[in-house]
Amino acid sequence: MSAFAVPRALRRRSPNALLVLVCLAQLMVILDVSIVNVALPSIKGGLHFSTTGLQWVVNAYTLTFAGFLLLGGRAADLLGRRRVFLAGTALFSFASLVCALADSSSMLVGARALQGVGGAVISPASLAIITTSFREQRERNRALGIWGAMGGVGGALGALLGGVLTQSLGWPAIFVVNVPIGLLVLLLAPALVPEGRSEADHKHFDVLGATLVTGALTALVYGIVRTDTLGWGSPGVLAPLLAGLVLLGLFVLVEGRFARAPLVPLPIFRMPALRAANVIVFLLYSAVFAMWFFLSLYVQQVLGHDALSTGLSFVPMTLSVVLATSFAPRLVQRFGTRAVIAVGMLLSAAGLLLLTGVRPGGSYLAQVLPGGVLSALGLGLALVPSTIAAVSGVPGSQSGLASGLLNTSRLIGGALGLAALSTIAASQTRAGAHAGASGLAALSSGFQLAFGVAAAVSLLGALLAVLLLRSAPRSARSASALRDVHQAPVGEPVERPERRPAPVDQWAGSPSAVNVATYSPGSPRARAATRMPSR
Repeated sequence: MSAFAVPRALRRRSPNALLVLVCLAQLMVILDVSIVNVALPSIKGGLHFSTTGLQWVVNAYTLTFAGFLLLGGRAADLLGRRRVFLAGTALFSFASLVCALADSSSMLVGARALQGVGGAVISPASLAIITTSFREQRERNRALGIWGAMGGVGGALGALLGGVLTQSLGWPAIFVVNVPIGLLVLLLAPALVPEGRSEADHKHFDVLGATLVTGALTALVYGIVRTDTLGWGSPGVLAPLLAGLVLLGLFVLVEGRFARAPLVPLPIFRMPALRAANVIVFLLYSAVFAMWFFLSLYVQQVLGHDALSTGLSFVPMTLSVVLATSFAPRLVQRFGTRAVIAVGMLLSAAGLLLLTGVRPGGSYLAQVLPGGVLSALGLGLALVPSTIAAVSGVPGSQSGLASGLLNTSRLIGGALGLAALSTIAASQTRAGAHAGASGLAALSSGFQLAFGVAAAVSLLGALLAVLLLRSAPRSARSASALRDVHQAPVGEPVERPERRPAPVDQWAGSPSAVNVATYSPGSPRARAATRMPSR
């Protein structure tokens, strides 16, 4: 008897409806990140946050989102993707309502942490639903490309919508907007989303492994975000980082030797395409994620634009991401994942190198737009084939786990890259000020160095894509497998037996959850970084 409860005829008629539904849920998660940052000043005044306390409106979400990603992805495999997707959506919607009704700072921070848990469930579950509900090659590539484009759409829409809602209705409105979206998803999901539970693995749950990995990821991200106010060598940063590494080591020990049904079966890391894709995504977000942060500071602090015009200035870059993710699946079909990832990383590196030309007295059209658009195109081109490689050959029973791993690499890479590049930029800015440069010149010199280092990281990603990913020709065996899959109707979950990883040229997917707008203008990190040194 099939484990998927939704009638096959309905799924055959509604593949597009299924895709729209899961992308809508992912958009809700991304939208919530960017829309909140615009409202931070209003939230501070309304709930009487301290300057240091305000950062936890962002950090509470970041911590729980990162900490629960692997658990959320694996829960989708073991408990059923539809069930977990619905639970995550319900939790996220409920937490959004509590945020809107919050009358104290502690209540809002607690609700934001709860939102992070919901987002950590929705994001990997939605990607796993797409991976298992669309047949391989063109249909899945297209679906995953659209899913990936939600990152860019949500970031830009959140920045614009946040300003409008905050000014017209007040900051609670930015959370209320999630509630009708969540209710719509909850209403339609039972009829459209297949259950997708693994019948072999759901009888046992690795509680100890779940506790260890959640604690490890939470501690690591906590240490990283504390660099917002503390130095890298301070006990407040080193202690949680060390604790996270120790817990991660214990987790690997438990999963490899003691767990009866491991939360993360370690053999999944024997898949070379999965390992390579996670490393590449980590480097991609380490390099490009910080670009939006530094550009927002440059446009406002050096070029003198206001917040609204700064948000509008990012629209071309957002559209570039959407355009690239739309064309990436077709390019993968023709040239393979390795070539497309390498080209995407090289484009990002070229764009970041162009951005090293930022300077006082520059202009948006000359200093920002060319490099920003080129980097955004590279991000979109590299992201989709990286996800293709990450899910290539992964059994359907572990698709949620693979999705959780990829989202974790993206999130940790973005947070660590931003923290490290911010430190580099701040150090260069102080050196420039001590050398007698003006405040704007010193600030720009910090941005220049940060963009240069990010370009080097992106180049490293391109090199690793060429070295670690194989672009094997299709064999007769793989062609036969594709013919078998082709018989499945679109939207019908494809039951795949355990097998060796297929050539990486055969698959597709994508971002989320801490979005670039987490560090948009108005965030605590942005304000800290904009303190220009005096001569």
